[in-house]
Amino acid sequence: MSEEIKKELENEKELENEAVAEEQEAADESLEDKINKIEEEVEEWKNAYLRQQAEFQNFTKRKERELDELRKYAAEKIVVKVLDAVDNLERAIAASSESKDFDSLVKGVEMTLGQMHGILNAEGVEAIESVGMEYDPHQHHAVMTEACEDMEDNHVLMELQKGYRMKGKIIRPAMVKVCKK
Repeated sequence: MSEEIKKELENEKELENEAVAEEQEAADESLEDKINKIEEEVEEWKNAYLRQQAEFQNFTKRKERELDELRKYAAEKIVVKVLDAVDNLERAIAASSESKDFDSLVKGVEMTLGQMHGILNAEGVEAIESVGMEYDPHQHHAVMTEACEDMEDNHVLMELQKGYRMKGKIIRPAMVKVCKK
């Protein structure tokens, strides 16, 4: 009987080994399935990331094009207003050349200058006060000095070219003559 018991034990052991092998195979297949699912998920995330990156690059390029367009035509609004003033100057010159009337030319130029000042004011441009004011290197560009008894030292005697500020920022300093004693 011992032979039979041995055979039975061997059969049971083989059955156990087969069961363990089947379990191991099932676990391996399950693990492979999980790995495949994770790889698919990673691939989906990777593709989503690449799509987002491409969309962002397209967005950036579109915004750069829009900004270039904006810069290209930024002065359009003010140029259209200035063209109206140019038209008025041309009309004043034409009218005065026909009538040979100097006074009407001066009047037309004065009206156009008023129109130009209106355009500048509408855009936030204002002249810098200079004559009699204390010299400020941020607002004034001194090109000459002169001793003057009637004016305090380091004050502006004469404005040679007007200065302008736009919305608080100096866009052109006034060219001035300053009193230096």
